[in-house]
Amino acid sequence: MISDYPLVLATDLDGTFLGGSDRQRAEFYEYLQKHRDRLLLVFVTGRDVEFVQSLCEDSKFPNPDYIIGDVGTTVVHGKTLEPLESIQRWVEEIWGNASDCVKEMMANEPGIELQECSGPRRVSYYYKPEKLQESTVQKVVDAGFDCILSADVYLDVMPKGVSKGPTLMKFIELLGLNTDNVIPAGDSLNDLSLFKTGLKSVAVGNAEPKLVKHIATMDNVYHSPYPGTAGIWDGLKHYSKLIGGLN
Repeated sequence: MISDYPLVLATDLDGTFLGGSDRQRAEFYEYLQKHRDRLLLVFVTGRDVEFVQSLCEDSKFPNPDYIIGDVGTTVVHGKTLEPLESIQRWVEEIWGNASDCVKEMMANEPGIELQECSGPRRVSYYYKPEKLQESTVQKVVDAGFDCILSADVYLDVMPKGVSKGPTLMKFIELLGLNTDNVIPAGDSLNDLSLFKTGLKSVAVGNAEPKLVKHIATMDNVYHSPYPGTAGIWDGLKHYSKLIGGLN
């Protein structure tokens, strides 16, 4: 049964599962492949499903069992890419047909540029920290949406209450997973909601400074000194006595 996995690794991609040196990634991926019968691998990313598919074309890259993409607004099976309907409905009911409304609302705001690829249940922008106005963020909030900033580059207008963390918790509930065995890992501000779940978590060594400030008082987050995949592996070792480890 899925609920029996001793480890559920819920990891961000850029800077985290894709971070570290070539050697660090290769060694960690090989380690995971050896233990796939005891590991449920979930990608929790701002990227879309098509990006994950492109990664999986590499035979040495660990394919995810599930993908939580588009900053938590898309959830699919890793192999079939079939959506997890109940979670998807939850997101869609909150978002509705808001994309065009958001784009119109944000059209003349300074310091932002619409990304070509926005998911169907969010609208994504690039932003310049020195030009972004507080009033722009407040406009998003006042309109009933959430605004997520990360890496001093990305701005996502999101369905209210939806992000990586809340979607992961819906996923855990749906699959009947043991929360003690679920370990999120991340490096940027859009991973903060993962850490706010209270789950035992790993912030990798290359985490952005703004995230590091947030997690300084969070007892459930282990901040590894190592970057990317080396940081994830270090975090798994840190928690091995609590989750049993993969050995």
